[in-house]
Amino acid sequence: MKKALLLIIVLAVALGITYLVLHKSNSDGNKPAEKDPALLVGSKTSAFDRSVANVLNDYFELSDAFFNSDTGRISIAAKKLSVSVDSIRFDQFKADSSLILTAVTVAQSIPPEITGLLGEKTMEQKKREFNMITADLYSLIRAVKYDGSVLYFMSCATAFADSTEGDWLSRTTAISNPYSGKNNSNKSGTPDCGEIKDSLRFRTGE
Repeated sequence: MKKALLLIIVLAVALGITYLVLHKSNSDGNKPAEKDPALLVGSKTSAFDRSVANVLNDYFELSDAFFNSDTGRISIAAKKLSVSVDSIRFDQFKADSSLILTAVTVAQSIPPEITGLLGEKTMEQKKREFNMITADLYSLIRAVKYDGSVLYFMSCATAFADSTEGDWLSRTTAISNPYSGKNNSNKSGTPDCGEIKDSLRFRTGE
């Protein structure tokens, strides 16, 4: 009798432990997966900033290739720029929906212009495409308020024979005109044409 009673008690305890283990396991399985904190409106992540920095690096490489009149480098840099623009992490940029749409639309217009640049046969036409790429990139930087570094928007009033202005972005205030190039410099070694039209300073405190 005592053995039977002891067996019943042991079985009851085992069942109780099994129930508790299974119940805890089910409860943990039903918990929603933790999500990354939502981005605040107007905020950007380091991933977004890095993706825009990659775009600028490739753009500056393209600008330098034009300054040196190096057609081979121009093609390589242009292709890299197209890839980096397509890789901008807009999913890591939180803003008003209309601003996001504007930024995305501007960014999407750049790769077709790069395709046009690659397809042009003359340096003059390639530079005109570069001018349009610059205009769109300038608009994009202003729209997203990129604050990774200070940028300078420069212009040359006599970049083209028909008096069309030629614009470019620069990291520094030094004039390295991609339209006239290093072969058309004055005696001091700097291009004759070029002025700072705007400075993009979105970092707090600058």
